[in-house]
Amino acid sequence: MTRYPSVPYVVPFAVFMGLLIVPFVVPMTELADQCLRVAALTGALLWVARPAIDLHTRHAAASVLIGVLVFLIWVAPDILAPGYRHHWVFENPLTGEARGTLSAGGRVDPVVLALRTLRAVAIVPIVEELFWRAWLMRWLISPDFLKLPLGAYSAASFWAVAILFASEHGSYWDVGLAAGIVYNWWMVRAKSLGDLILAHAVTNACLSIYVIAAAKWEYWL
Repeated sequence: MTRYPSVPYVVPFAVFMGLLIVPFVVPMTELADQCLRVAALTGALLWVARPAIDLHTRHAAASVLIGVLVFLIWVAPDILAPGYRHHWVFENPLTGEARGTLSAGGRVDPVVLALRTLRAVAIVPIVEELFWRAWLMRWLISPDFLKLPLGAYSAASFWAVAILFASEHGSYWDVGLAAGIVYNWWMVRAKSLGDLILAHAVTNACLSIYVIAAAKWEYWL
């Protein structure tokens, strides 16, 4: 692990991205898909990433507030301007469409919804924060990134990570960019992986509740 220090930070994200194409290659039910994703990502975190995971927080209350703020940023454009998301700037061959991946059956299956929510709240924040802000923000400054503290800043790494984080979110790239900027800023200020995971988890929890309660399935890409 010492020889390859990036492994705990990168492998779970690689698994996360690889799982996106599995349903297109291996037909499976939505329940099986959700079970596979939860199991594979949990395994990657426990067996590969555990040495890098730190869930301790320094500013828990502020992290919760930032998580709620990012949620509001995420949903505000569509609430204030219905149809906004369907402009060609957001929906095009490059970014895709704002369309949920759950079928009508999956949307009323409590087990599928519970697993999808569990993954969004308890797993994805760890996977993404390890990769984007604990690893890439530092690695872009120096490949010997472990010698740099969490939250180490350079304008190039800050904006590169924000833009790449935005691109990960397809047609939601605009709010993804805003979220990336806020999360990056919070890492620079808090210098704490645990606080970033908490903020990200709160955002995803709020978004999951909103998706299910308001039937806004398009947010679950």
